[in-house]
Amino acid sequence: MNSVVETLLSHRSIRKFTEQPISDEQRTAIIDCARAASSSSFIQCTSIIRVVDREKRQLLAEYAGNQAYVASAAEFFVFCVDFNRHSQIKPDAKLGFTEQTLIGAVDTALMAQNALVAAESMGLGGVYIGGLRNNPDKVADLLNLPSHVLPLFGLCLGYPAQDPETKPRLPADLVVHTDSYQPMDSDKLQDYDAIVREYYRTRTGGNKEMSWSEQIADTLGKEARPFMKAFIESKGFSIK
Repeated sequence: MNSVVETLLSHRSIRKFTEQPISDEQRTAIIDCARAASSSSFIQCTSIIRVVDREKRQLLAEYAGNQAYVASAAEFFVFCVDFNRHSQIKPDAKLGFTEQTLIGAVDTALMAQNALVAAESMGLGGVYIGGLRNNPDKVADLLNLPSHVLPLFGLCLGYPAQDPETKPRLPADLVVHTDSYQPMDSDKLQDYDAIVREYYRTRTGGNKEMSWSEQIADTLGKEARPFMKAFIESKGFSIK
């Protein structure tokens, strides 16, 4: 393997950081790597809000469900789909299509992944903050996001103050299909469930024992931010 593969395979979410700052050079390189990500039709419809104001950081931490590391991480970025830039170039741009929402979500995720991998290659760690979507209207107001700008998630970055295990992912046999979609192999899922259960047991000292199937049943057995549809539409996305 090479260093890129090793970095990707060693990914862990980091939620505890030291007080050491990220240098200007590191931050510039991280953002440059994000900007280098693929872009559908070269539309380049992503903006990054770097939040340095401590009061705003604290509010964002609260909006995200009281995730303290949003406030304490060396850097915090909010990744947004941005077609406002395009409307300034072409005021009568035909916006609001669901396809544009998909393009924006894909391009933004690619940029964010590039940013995190670049950071991890420097010995930094990070974690994505989807909890910003708990209060998307408050996030948008706080960051003064105009129409056609949609906050998707945040990214904490800093020097790790913890060394968690890598979380076991679904095996390739359950993820990769050849030529057509294949029925799920229940035996392989059962094997994976046992691995995940043991992972949680050892990580929490026996305080949590849950299989992946149980976790999915719990997660998908309740509403998933039903207010997001109205918020997305209010920002001019997916209205046609």
